[in-house]
Amino acid sequence: MKSENIAAISTPPGKGGVAIIRLSGENPLAVAEKMFCAAGGVAVSAFEPYRMYPGKIDGGTFYDFGLCVYFRAPHSFTGEDVVEFHCHGGSSIARGVLRRALELGCRLAERGEFTKRAFLNGKLSLASAEGLVDMINGESEAEVRAGYLLYTERLTETVRRLQGTLTELLAGIDADMDFPEEDIEHTDLANAHERIGEVCSALRALVASYRTGQKIKAGISVVLAGKPNTGKSSVLNALLGADKAIVSSIAGTTRDAVEGSLEIEGVRFNLYDTAGIRESSDEIESVGIARARSLIDGADLVLFILDSSAKMSQEDREIWASIADKRKLVVYNKTDLGGNEVTEPPADIRVSAKTGENISALRREMLRLCMEGYSTDATFLMEERHYAALKRALEETESAYTCCGTVPLDLLGIHLKAAWDALGEISGETANERIIDEIFAKFCVGK
Repeated sequence: MKSENIAAISTPPGKGGVAIIRLSGENPLAVAEKMFCAAGGVAVSAFEPYRMYPGKIDGGTFYDFGLCVYFRAPHSFTGEDVVEFHCHGGSSIARGVLRRALELGCRLAERGEFTKRAFLNGKLSLASAEGLVDMINGESEAEVRAGYLLYTERLTETVRRLQGTLTELLAGIDADMDFPEEDIEHTDLANAHERIGEVCSALRALVASYRTGQKIKAGISVVLAGKPNTGKSSVLNALLGADKAIVSSIAGTTRDAVEGSLEIEGVRFNLYDTAGIRESSDEIESVGIARARSLIDGADLVLFILDSSAKMSQEDREIWASIADKRKLVVYNKTDLGGNEVTEPPADIRVSAKTGENISALRREMLRLCMEGYSTDATFLMEERHYAALKRALEETESAYTCCGTVPLDLLGIHLKAAWDALGEISGETANERIIDEIFAKFCVGK
């Protein structure tokens, strides 16, 4: 199917070394012929695909010296003929080259239209396109890695394998229903029960990975809690490797939450150093304490900071009681000052923010506790859309598993077909136009 030529700037706005203007469609070479003069005299129509040619780029009211490359269909990102101009960075230069392409008949590309054309031309699945968005928007190495696995069709391959099993089961059911008088039984119900159970197990594992995927995408919220002057701010600074929070021997210095982020093996941890929790007549400190309690309520992990050089106080006990149902690490700070080795509550780890003792071990323990089973090459669900579709598929296959052998085959087939359709929303086979438009609207213009 022929499509009109579209064009857009594919690099971020602003000054830089290089800017890229991308053209894709029925015949972007015809536009490039009017805009580019190769230094060696080679006609644009004679360009060897996938090779950079230096030359003069016509910006309409000016010229720039840059590069032009032609990607021949179907071996291009969009599956169409694609031309790229690589000009010098700078808003005026890139806008001028784009404007000239539009004057010569290109249409300005919509958000994500290049990637949408790639999807429509079978170059990538719907889930793969979402993985590309996750990579572009990733704020941690773990999110980029998870996005890359999605982009390289890891999830889609799993989904299509499960769809293949469901297709075989549905075909067998149809054969049994169409030819019930035949001696050959096309569907062995005992085997079908086993195979449906295998699909259920695979779907449960994928659905369960969503919790970890959400942590990868949003980051893990960690709150440092404790009474004033236990060294919470010093521990925060030591974890971050920077002086983010003010450190003082005066109790109550931290009056509002101090935030900072770090990556542990690529996973983003969002740290919050809170006001020391205690009764206070100071109005400003009281507001900070109230916010500290609110942050603790919503935290994925609480670091309960205690002073190892001092005995457990009533304030400590009250804070300990308030976080009883939270995932937590008991951290005894100030080991450089000595102190009693017998502790209440028992220490998960002892550190010295001042000397750096065991700070690396604390980081590793935070990762272990919050990301148990995490692997850099494992597939995790990060998109709510995928989670919802897989959950529906799981519900339908569980219903099929429960009723297999006890209900008519046509009813069993209804559940299996509904599961197949739900899985198709991930690969794109059954996704409606609204879902597709929403996904590609997340992209910037030029991608």
